[in-house]
Amino acid sequence: MSHMNELQPRSGQGSGVTAPDPAVDGNGNHDAPAQITLGLCTICDKAFTCTIVRDPAHPIQACDQFECVPLEKLTTQRGGLIAILEHVQKRYGYLPEDALRAVASQTGRSLVEIYGVATFYRSFSLAPRGKHLCSVCLGTACHVRGGPAIAREVQQQLGIMAGETTPDREFTLETVNCLGACALGPIVVTDGHYFSNVGIKKVGEILAKARAGLDTVTVEGDQRVFPVDISCPRCNHSLMDPAHPIDGHPSVRVTVSFAQKHGWLALSSLYGSNNTASEFPIPQSEVYHVFCPHCHAELAGGQPCGDCNAPMIPMIVRGGGVMQVCSRRGCRGHILDLSGVNC
Repeated sequence: MSHMNELQPRSGQGSGVTAPDPAVDGNGNHDAPAQITLGLCTICDKAFTCTIVRDPAHPIQACDQFECVPLEKLTTQRGGLIAILEHVQKRYGYLPEDALRAVASQTGRSLVEIYGVATFYRSFSLAPRGKHLCSVCLGTACHVRGGPAIAREVQQQLGIMAGETTPDREFTLETVNCLGACALGPIVVTDGHYFSNVGIKKVGEILAKARAGLDTVTVEGDQRVFPVDISCPRCNHSLMDPAHPIDGHPSVRVTVSFAQKHGWLALSSLYGSNNTASEFPIPQSEVYHVFCPHCHAELAGGQPCGDCNAPMIPMIVRGGGVMQVCSRRGCRGHILDLSGVNC
């Protein structure tokens, strides 16, 4: 199947979808077809088996569970084009030419403009990348702490230079000017995981972890993943939302704010799971603010993330304890503090 076909909305799904999903019609008859008219679910072939309930009043615009993206919702602004290209690169590992032509056709933008954006931002690649992306920061703070030596060590161990991919396409190495965690330098980011205060001896360990799989935590059967009941640390109101489950459990629903956008964010209530859904796509590495949907207080005051130095978001675990998650999109930093809890 070509990239163009995969990116195009499915026939009949541009403005709404009717599928044989059990429901009740206006006359009280069961098994009436369900109508979905808003948000991501209008172009998602998993919409009728998804565990995230669709709410027409608050349509889903970003979904980590199935990595969907609504192209028709992201065509009006330059930032929307960036979000589309991020999705394409996440799916293929780079920006294939036929996929970019499909984006141009669907968004009405010129191919020249799309290539201009793709070549302006270093995060995009027009060539295939390796299975694992290793980024070494050479910004001022990391440079004076030994960043160049770390980069040389990675180059030596992988046998490639910055900007190259290993012959087996297992690793791509890049150097960047800043990763937003200057106080914790030297910083290395591999497959979205931040490694701070990296020394030369730690490079081999980081590469070995990447080969073994940094995201090997599974929702089912992993004892490190378990459900928690979360409430607001300000008003003590429950943040659990059984109407919009993620991973088969009630989600943790909060209000999120970033880049002049304000909407809802649903987090998995399984501690250790990174699955989320949100009203608006949150760009990778964006630091966002979280608020209680009941008392509207900002959930702030947590300690800095030990991985990327972004503020942690504190929430209360019912029964005792505090859970903190990193506010940087893509960082998986989290802390569960059960000190003082009588077990």
